[in-house]
Amino acid sequence: MKLKNHILIQYLYRRRILLLLGSFFTIVDIIVGYVYQLPLERALLTIAMSGFVTIIVSIFDFYHFYQTHTKLKLLFKQENFEPSALPKNRGLIEKDYQKIIQKMYDHLQQLENNSLQSEQEILDYFTTWVHQIKVPISALHLILQDQKEEISDELDEQLFKIDQYVNLILQYVRLGSSSTDYHFQEVNLDDLIRENIKKYAPSFIRKNLALQYDPINFHIVSDPKWLSFVIEQLLSNALKYTDQGSISIYLKNQALVIEDTGIGILAEDLPRIGERNFTGFTGRQHKSATGIGFYLSKQILQKLGHHITLSSEPKKGTQVFIHFDEEEILTK
Repeated sequence: MKLKNHILIQYLYRRRILLLLGSFFTIVDIIVGYVYQLPLERALLTIAMSGFVTIIVSIFDFYHFYQTHTKLKLLFKQENFEPSALPKNRGLIEKDYQKIIQKMYDHLQQLENNSLQSEQEILDYFTTWVHQIKVPISALHLILQDQKEEISDELDEQLFKIDQYVNLILQYVRLGSSSTDYHFQEVNLDDLIRENIKKYAPSFIRKNLALQYDPINFHIVSDPKWLSFVIEQLLSNALKYTDQGSISIYLKNQALVIEDTGIGILAEDLPRIGERNFTGFTGRQHKSATGIGFYLSKQILQKLGHHITLSSEPKKGTQVFIHFDEEEILTK
């Protein structure tokens, strides 16, 4: 009711000039009738007839005003709509406004199309570059497989890191692309975990780190490719910052936990972990730290509908939790 009263007040304010003119001529009619001593009934009849016609016309006009306002409010709540969806114009000014809106809309569409084209070109370039750079990386891996020297193992480790960084670049570009799609399906977390453990097995051996992992038999709804990438980044971070002890992967309160016994994170840095390019004290200790891996992981999990939290103490290690909502869990 208050809303309708507000609309009525706005309508009357918009028609204030007509209302003032109507009142003015009514007063003039009464004064003229009084001056010329015309019958009072004549003035009252004129006022009554004029008022009746005015009320009828105003009712129809207010109804159109209210309908237009309601439709515009509904359009405002929509994320996207075309100018053709706007209420039909009733005058030259409204027509001019709609022409301006249409011109702005066409210009915006053109900018959006140009942006999408440019974005796709960048993504295509990086995709091509990644595939091209992987050829010599794979060739070097094959060459080193025939070598048994200790230096070959070190070179193989460095090539593995290069391969990681190459994939990181591609995922970073894809994450920001509007054309990136997500394929949600039933995912067995054990399959993703084993896949990444196998990938990082040489790193565990080289650093002489223990792995504590037992199958968790946990099924969820997610995108396996992107979720696997997140697990890979978290496992990579755990290995990077752990020089002795162990890395554990387990389930706790329906959350996947990757725990290490590494250098840990300062309490004052914890709230900012996951911000773009933030490395904190860890970045000052390890010059190779960029913070991009955890940033990407956080962004990806948000898009997948999951979320990530951290628990850490300096020199004691870090626990990373990937939380899943109830509706995403298929196995409890």
